[in-house]
Amino acid sequence: MSAYQDLLAFARQTEALAQISGRLGWDQQTVMPRGANAQRSEEMAALEEVLHARRTDPRLGEWLDQAEAPDEAGAAILRELRRDYARNTKVPARLASELARITPLAQTAWEEARLAGNVSAFLPWLTQMIALRREEGQAIAGGGDPYDALMDDYEPQTSSDTVAATFDRMRPRLVALREAILGADTPPALTGHFAQEGQMRISRRLAEHFGYDFTRGRIDLAVHPFSSGSGDDVRITTRVAVEEPFNCLYSTIHEVGHAAYEQGVDAAYALTPIGRGVSMGVHESQSRIYENQLGRSRAFCGWLYGAMEQEFGALSVADADGFYAAANRVNTGYIRTEADEVQYNLHIMLRFDLERALIRGALEAGDLEEAWNTRFEADFGYPVDRPANGVLQDVHWSVGLFGYFPTYALGNIYAGCLYQTLRADLPDLDAQLSAGDTSAATGWLNARLQKFGALNGPRQTIANACGFDPDEGPLMDYLEAKFTELYKL
Repeated sequence: MSAYQDLLAFARQTEALAQISGRLGWDQQTVMPRGANAQRSEEMAALEEVLHARRTDPRLGEWLDQAEAPDEAGAAILRELRRDYARNTKVPARLASELARITPLAQTAWEEARLAGNVSAFLPWLTQMIALRREEGQAIAGGGDPYDALMDDYEPQTSSDTVAATFDRMRPRLVALREAILGADTPPALTGHFAQEGQMRISRRLAEHFGYDFTRGRIDLAVHPFSSGSGDDVRITTRVAVEEPFNCLYSTIHEVGHAAYEQGVDAAYALTPIGRGVSMGVHESQSRIYENQLGRSRAFCGWLYGAMEQEFGALSVADADGFYAAANRVNTGYIRTEADEVQYNLHIMLRFDLERALIRGALEAGDLEEAWNTRFEADFGYPVDRPANGVLQDVHWSVGLFGYFPTYALGNIYAGCLYQTLRADLPDLDAQLSAGDTSAATGWLNARLQKFGALNGPRQTIANACGFDPDEGPLMDYLEAKFTELYKL
């Protein structure tokens, strides 16, 4: 037990430092002065050197050899620590530090290039980031697939070949559904001017209705919405476009899904390797089920329609049914985060194929914009109009999150499975949602999934919650049923 206790104490300190590093990242994207970027880069690099030294400390290996788990949670902690130690000891300290140093600089360069529509200004930074991540992937893979090695950071126990096969099964049904919808009458969009202050008031109401604990979190504005932190300090961000309120409102609900997962993990696991979400795919299952199956449901849209009228007065849509149709409108567009449920996964498939080619060396940064534009037109049927709507729209590659994108689609798949079981267990769900009451649904998710953190692996976590092994079937059935009814197909 002495080895286990020493190991756990050391791991808790390391996790506390990692939380500080995450807070620096949150600060950079929300309130940090623009002129502080170069200094922040050095701060992040210095902190990463400390973290890498702790994560590769030889004492960890000795403790892991000697430690005996006292219980199920202890066994899971040892499992995660062994996995992390095996990975981290393969990454040179120089590489870890350089990645931390370049990330804030590359992100700022992306933000400026996106605003100016200047891809070439971002390319030197993207080239550096790809080279560093390739090196990291190769170091971890040890002769295997470097993309799989990077993807394992976000979705353990899943290979890119398995993801590709899943996408191949989904694509024909998604394309067929989209073509049927685009051939039908399109409902009117919600139009008008929706002041930032009003949108943020409703965002805070939504966060509270979905169970976000503001005593342990806060909401701010960012270029790209995100959630940050775990345990007792979990922060969310959103963004506002005064003529597109759904962007803000559903971004908020989405990030609350992530935050609720982190806030809902058993407090006994705090600052341990199992005191956080088990994978980004499982994480995304929470944000997507909050945003879509619950937040975009006909029942909840009825409540949100009333809240919007209360804040902004009469709306451009005639009634709650029109509001529901507008919130689920399928139409042409470029932005992944604004995409409807039918087309969202097609956006992910594009990014997955491109980033896998980048890490494997089959595509270079200088050719990425052309590859993106060609693929986008082939997949969606119209050309990209400007870089901010194309290759520059997402923050992920600027901060080196290669292997992250497929977890968005996996999250949708997991959410489909969870929702199928949740609806069976909560037969009066619609009545509750129509009153703006999500507590039964969010309570079910906490009891079935969130409180366990990373106690089990990703797929086992979903299987335990649902009662069956996850696959894409429930998601596709849900999409076809929902949009067939909505568009009268």
